[in-house]
Amino acid sequence: MATLTKANEELFRRTPDECFDSFDSLYAECSRSREQSTDLWELPQDISLTHDLTICNGEGSEYRLNDWSFSQLCRTAGVGKDTVNRLSRKTASKVFEETLPQAEKPMQLLTTEKQIRSVHGVAYTRLWNVELLDVVNEYASFFTPPQKAMDDVSTGLYCGEQDMFAFLIDPTGWAEIEGQAFAPGFFIWNSEVGRRSIGIQTFWFQRVCQNHIVWDATEVIEFTRKHTANVRDALQEIRIMLDNLVTVRDQRKDSFAAMIKKAMTERLGDDADEVTKVLTAEKIPRHLIKDAMGIARTQGAFTIFAMVDALTKLSQKVDFAGDRTALDAKIGGLLSMAA
Repeated sequence: MATLTKANEELFRRTPDECFDSFDSLYAECSRSREQSTDLWELPQDISLTHDLTICNGEGSEYRLNDWSFSQLCRTAGVGKDTVNRLSRKTASKVFEETLPQAEKPMQLLTTEKQIRSVHGVAYTRLWNVELLDVVNEYASFFTPPQKAMDDVSTGLYCGEQDMFAFLIDPTGWAEIEGQAFAPGFFIWNSEVGRRSIGIQTFWFQRVCQNHIVWDATEVIEFTRKHTANVRDALQEIRIMLDNLVTVRDQRKDSFAAMIKKAMTERLGDDADEVTKVLTAEKIPRHLIKDAMGIARTQGAFTIFAMVDALTKLSQKVDFAGDRTALDAKIGGLLSMAA
């Protein structure tokens, strides 16, 4: 099984203003961004940089550059960003005047109000973040962010000047895979300004820690596509992947529910000796067996579910994470006795 770290990496590179507390708030921000953004098409020789490094287009309108669009303009001009940053603004504007190419094809400038968000050539095809979130709304609206991260702010939902990322799970979708309990989840990402490709990674997982590391993931499937002419075909691929994830979830969830129902009535044994023999054979520590039977007695019987529930509560008191994980795997395997 795999350990997935995409959400963990996002957690530690995002600033608080890039974090959103719900899918709806993320969607609203991405929708607002699309509504307020406009593409300008300008020939490189028709734009100029003023001495304060704002861009003036052919019609005389001025636009500020952010860090990302400034980097892209440097690449278009073929000059090093670090070199330009060491020059005076007057000298830097002269550098761009002499190095921006003369071309027959225009540059694509994405603007929001009076700021340029990105600079691209004609080969780049934009896909808006909100278009991707529309697909999520259509096929996986019941998926939610995981628990907040250790900073008590980050939810796995992020959007900044350069890109968007969302981590969503179905906390009610637990199902059995080869005798162990898993729930479905996925990561999605996109950039409207060329920072990264559009992509999705779907998976079934057992645990998510407060660092947003996904542990013990299986059936991990990833799809990405660059922002070229056919980038919108990616939305159909993502629809198919989400639809498959939900369909399999429903099938497994029904099977898992039936197993849990059976586990709540089927006994591990009629008395303490018989239960002890069964659990010892499953390599459950004897001291935990005794304590778990004490808890299970309060529920009236030594059913499979009662013993799994009791043992799970006790396992949380194990000091070392590795020992606790190994024990949880053995406890989870007891449910397969009801299959």
